[in-house]
This record gives sequence, structure tokens and C-alpha cells, in this order.
Amino acid sequence: MQTGLEEQVALYQKRIPIFTRSVKGRFRRFKTSVLVFAYAMFFLLPWLPWARSDAPSQAVLFDLPGRRFLIFGLTVYPQDVLWLALLLFIAAILLFFVTGLVGRAFCGYFCFQTLWTDFFIWIEQKIQGERPARIRLYRQPWDREKVLKVGGTHFAWLLASFWTGMTFAAYFAYAPQLVVDFVTGQAAAAAYITAGVLTVSTYAAAGLMREQICTYVCPYGRFQSVMYEADTLAVHYDARRGEGAHGRASARAGQRALAERHEKGLGDCVDCGLCVQVCPTGIDIRDGLQYKCISCGLCIDACNTIMDSFGYPRGLIRYDSEKNLAAAVPAKPRVEWKRLKTIGYGVALILMTSFLVYSVSTRGSYDRTVNQIRLPLYVVLSNGDIRNRYQIHITNKAGQEQTYVISARGVPAGALDLGSFQEITVKPGHSGTVLASVRLSPELAARTKHFELIITPRGKPAEARSETVRFDSPGRPT
Repeated sequence: MQTGLEEQVALYQKRIPIFTRSVKGRFRRFKTSVLVFAYAMFFLLPWLPWARSDAPSQAVLFDLPGRRFLIFGLTVYPQDVLWLALLLFIAAILLFFVTGLVGRAFCGYFCFQTLWTDFFIWIEQKIQGERPARIRLYRQPWDREKVLKVGGTHFAWLLASFWTGMTFAAYFAYAPQLVVDFVTGQAAAAAYITAGVLTVSTYAAAGLMREQICTYVCPYGRFQSVMYEADTLAVHYDARRGEGAHGRASARAGQRALAERHEKGLGDCVDCGLCVQVCPTGIDIRDGLQYKCISCGLCIDACNTIMDSFGYPRGLIRYDSEKNLAAAVPAKPRVEWKRLKTIGYGVALILMTSFLVYSVSTRGSYDRTVNQIRLPLYVVLSNGDIRNRYQIHITNKAGQEQTYVISARGVPAGALDLGSFQEITVKPGHSGTVLASVRLSPELAARTKHFELIITPRGKPAEARSETVRFDSPGRPT
């Protein structure tokens, strides 16, 4: 029945701040270990020295003017775009593979948003205190204490965001010189734009929006359900054990011991709410599996801490599968990988990774192509000799300038004519083209169907490569 009043649904929901409580446990330790490792990799790699003869001594450098990526001893050029395609494919398949096995574990431990939000929450806790102190500070009117603590928190966030942007820019230039140029106002405009954009975006995403990025912006939480199966491990609340016959209840007198609770039909959950307080997205895992859950496992640590304090068995909240939870007697949770889709992901992952490793490890120091000029196929000279022309294209993939010597096998020594280019020197990451012609007498041309053009880097005979090409003459079918 219509009452004349309709509920108005806002297009934008005002954010309710989430104040998380710190917790100890194996999942928290694992998250911290991943964070420290990821930060060490991101922030220290641009400062790691690596001796180079033709570029700054930096281990990882994305040299855009030189059109190359320098990654330790590996030089990657635009011609190696296949590697990027393989990396993207491997990353996608790995995400699907992991999600099918352990749900949103990537979100909970490895996602950039999770890592930076975790660090920003740590900064907030160090300056403003534990959860009760932060809630009190949030509710109190603006005074000297609130201005100093909240202002100090945002200032620290901005510093962390700025150094994030600077570090990202340092991957594209020599890091020590970039910092000096940046401070003195001599850096390129792109450096200031990059650092500025990343400072603002990092501050907004990790400091202000936090869980809203996971909830409203990131599409992964929305389509993850298509990768979940009944055997997929995810963070679950054991409702059958936690609720009992008459629901959960606090552990007050007469219902503190586990035997007393079971006698009254009460579940093992003491309704402490700690699982909600530690959740970075602010959900209640006891409401069931939700798309907002990032499977970080902090609620498991919190619940196990409470279970230990009361002497109850652990595992009320745990990584488990829907299939196992629905069983009459749940077994010990385990990763179920013997599924067609999971095996398919695994096989594709192994094949593509193996192919990438093989491609990187077997790549030569240069690429070459030889094309016969087809218009015309051949030219008959005034003395009757037959001439064919060829275009030789060489791309230098080495880290230094290289000179290449071109010779022929299968034709007389004087038959190959390279004009004024007896050899060609190519800079790193660049290509060079040589026009060659082969001239044979009519008798020799009639007997020669193919010969070889040999390209040899000077001083590196072991890297010589040959290309078999065709020689055309009158009367021979094309």
C-alpha cells in the first residue's frame, strides 16, 4: 500500500569512517612481511647501483628517450612487446588461478591499495593512538590536540604519498640526479607532473577513500563471484558452531564456560565484535560471504585471540570452503586443486611462464631480416649477367653499439655487392638497413637457386647468423 512517501536513495553515500583495531596473529604477520618486502622492492630498486657502459648506473631504469627498459642485466626494447603481452597474460591467469583456490587473497595481501592503506592506517595509529583513542578524537570538537594529531596524520600521509610519486618518477631517470634536479627546479616538467599526480592520487586513495576504492572503484570485487566455486577457500564464519540453537551471546556469568553455553543452546561466538573492529572494510563476517571482504584474515586472528582467552577451540572464523562448511561433519580445511578449471589455469600458467623464460634466455643480441626486392625480381645486365637485390634489416638488442659484417656463402666471393657499406654500425635499440645485390653469370645463375647471407657481429663469430635467400633468373618459375 502506498503511503505517499517514497524512500529517497542518494546517488552518493557519505563515508562513515572506519577505525580499525590493531591485532596480532599469523595473518597479521604475513601481511606485514609482504608489506615490508613490497616496500623494500619499490622504494629501494631505483637506488640500487648497476654498472652500465652506456646508461646511468641504476639497476632498474625505464629509458624512454632511448626506447628501452634496463632491468638489471636485461635490456628490453619495443621489439620485445611479446614479453609484455606474455606478462599480462601470466598476471591475469595467476589472478584467476589464485582466486579459484583461495578467493581474494591477492586483494588481502598483495594489492597496491591494500599495501598503501595498511601503511597509512599504521601511521594513523602511531600518531592518534589505538581505536578507542581515534574514535574519541574524531568525536571531540576541534581543539589543539585534535588539530595537532589530525594535521600531523595528514602531513605524514602527504609525505608518504609524495615519496611514492618521487620513487615512481625515479624509475624513469637517474634517481640521485633526479632528486637534486627536482629540489633545485631543474627537473623536466614530466617529473613534476608525475610526482604531483601520484601524490594526490595516493593520498586520496590510501588516506581518504580507503575501503571505498575496494567497494566502489575496483571491479575485481564485483566479478570475483564468477571465479568462486564450492571448493574455493575463503574467510568464513562457522555459523553452525557460532550461533548454536539460540544464537550468540556475550560471555557473562553462567554462560562463560563452553559446557555451560552448549547446555543453554548458545553458540561459541561471544559477540565481542572484535572481528568487525579489525576489518579494514568494516564488514561483519558473521553476516556471510560478502563481495566487500578482501580475505585479509585479520578477523581470523582477532577471533582466535578471543577463543584462546576463553579456552575455546580455534577456527570459529577460518579459511574454509562452502562445501566443507555445509558438510554434516566438516573436515579440516584444505586447498582443493583437483578441478578441471583450476588445472587448466595451472597448465596455462606453466606453459606461458616457461615460454617467457625460454624467450628471454635464448634471445640473441640482435635481430635480422632479409627480404628480396621483388620489383623487379632480377635484372639482366648488358653483358648478360643476372642481378638480384636484397634488403638486409638489422636491429641491435645489445646494451652497446655493435658493428656487423655481411658476407655470402654459396656464390663467388666477388658476387656480393654492398655498395659503400661493407659493414654497418648500429646503436643499442636501433635498427639499420643495408641494400645488397648479387651478380652472377648466366651459367652460374642457372645453377644457383639459393644461397646464404651471413651476418656476423664484429669480434663475436659465435653469434654469426645466416639467412637462406632465393636467386631468380630468366626461365625459372617464380
